[in-house]
Amino acid sequence: MTAPTRGYTSTKDQLQARLRRIEGQVRGIERMVDEDRYCIDVLTQISAIQAALDKVALGLLDGHARHCMHEGAAEGRADEMASEMMAAVGRLMKRG
Repeated sequence: MTAPTRGYTSTKDQLQARLRRIEGQVRGIERMVDEDRYCIDVLTQISAIQAALDKVALGLLDGHARHCMHEGAAEGRADEMASEMMAAVGRLMKRG
């Protein structure tokens, strides 16, 4: 059985590489805390990770809008898909 095609399928390798980099940044913060680094330096790194995750999220939203929603519209599910996407955007925006 083949895997379904998603909005990010064509860039999956890039997405996975970016997520591995973010994972490494998170481990770096753990080391910073272990080494009792200055609070502001730790917070700066957290901010960088949040920005990187936001960039990943925007890429996923773009792929979803261009691919998944297009397919959903062809299946007559445009309203459902739009509501689902807006709920996801709402969750992303509720941080902090």
